[in-house]
Amino acid sequence: MKKGVSFLVTVALVALVSSLASASDPSPLQDTCVAIDEPKDAVFVNGKFCKDPNLTVAEDFFFSGLDKPGNTSNAVASNVTTVNVDKIKGLNTLGISMVRIDYEPYGQNPPHTHPRATEILTVLEGTLYVGFVTSNTENRLISKVLNKGDVFVFPIGLIHFQFNVGKTKAVAIAGLSSQNPGVITIANAVFGSDPPINPDVLTRAFQLDKKVVSYLQSRF
Repeated sequence: MKKGVSFLVTVALVALVSSLASASDPSPLQDTCVAIDEPKDAVFVNGKFCKDPNLTVAEDFFFSGLDKPGNTSNAVASNVTTVNVDKIKGLNTLGISMVRIDYEPYGQNPPHTHPRATEILTVLEGTLYVGFVTSNTENRLISKVLNKGDVFVFPIGLIHFQFNVGKTKAVAIAGLSSQNPGVITIANAVFGSDPPINPDVLTRAFQLDKKVVSYLQSRF
């Protein structure tokens, strides 16, 4: 009898520990989701509202056009075509999305982060110099030159980049581990925030002359 009780207690404790170990808050699917007491005043939820499963159709899981190059006529000479939950509604709750990236010769996808996703990238055409920087205080650059068919992973939240080092156009496809991975382009965020960050903050942070900071802010 005692052995039976002991066994049941052990099973109960294991079950409790397992439930506590697996319990956690849901990962955020947007930049902010402020709690509100009155649901009628709510605008966004963490993710999307779900469609009645009986009304689901093939178009909910379909996107066309990723074979077409994006417009690279911009300052960084690249374009990211995003296929996330806003483009394919069926991605909701599935934790995945993808992008196509087009690069002009010497174009780049400048240093940026995805706050909610790890990225796995494969080169379809061209040659890319890619890399990411580890967190403080090491700040170590992990980089490699990729050719057609090569694959590289950028861990979640770390600053990373791609640069077309070839004399021809390059194309890459990447998968991301979130339906809405988000993107923070470092230069745009720091020097192009709205409203602007006080130049005194950036002058000390980057060890630059205040005039240089003001110039950079004017560029973004």
